[in-house]
Amino acid sequence: MKKIKERGVLVLGTSAGFPPYEFHKSINGKDEIVGFDIEIAKEIAKDLGVTLEIKDMDFKGLLAALDQGVIDIIIAGMSPTEERAKSVDFSKIYYQSEQSLVIRAKDKELFKTNADLTGKNIGVQMASIQESIAAKQFSTATPLALAKIQDLFLSLKSSRVDAILIENTVAVANVNANPDLFVTDIEIPVETKGAAAALKKNSPDLVKAVNETLDKLIAAGQIDKFVADATALLEAE
Repeated sequence: MKKIKERGVLVLGTSAGFPPYEFHKSINGKDEIVGFDIEIAKEIAKDLGVTLEIKDMDFKGLLAALDQGVIDIIIAGMSPTEERAKSVDFSKIYYQSEQSLVIRAKDKELFKTNADLTGKNIGVQMASIQESIAAKQFSTATPLALAKIQDLFLSLKSSRVDAILIENTVAVANVNANPDLFVTDIEIPVETKGAAAALKKNSPDLVKAVNETLDKLIAAGQIDKFVADATALLEAE
């Protein structure tokens, strides 16, 4: 916290291909990174009295970047798993969501249960919680791990994979923009049902400050508004 305040900048690490959490959008002819995670990060920076700098990188590289001091905080729809908590400190969960399986709409009669995916290819984001969920719950399917969310959807559309395992909010946002895709009713039980900010290990003062901002935003209903605004921005031409 002291270094951040002395520098006057909070460096956010994110992976801006995860709408509506974070994504690229052309605004007034300029490419910007937007999304409800970005709005949360802006509020944290404001409460710390510093400016926000955004570093966009592959999701799989975020934890290493935090450990090496390249970034100060990760806000990227990241689930606070026990394995990740060994190397980072997590804030409280700021947003809860389920996991979903996305398929091509023309295949919705083919894939109605977990067993229907036997022998099929399932796309997941590399180093994500979905990668481990797929290995456990869809062990009879073949996983394909890719770095970028948009590449997963392209792989589904081109029939390189038969389904994508992804966080529900992201699934719905993308399916709304792609009527040839479909969110299945297949239930995917998981222990971790939320996203939290990740901070460098043993930084209790910063965790406390981040949690105070999150408490304020949650109590005021601001995060729900950020989600709604990001979804509307995503769907706008």
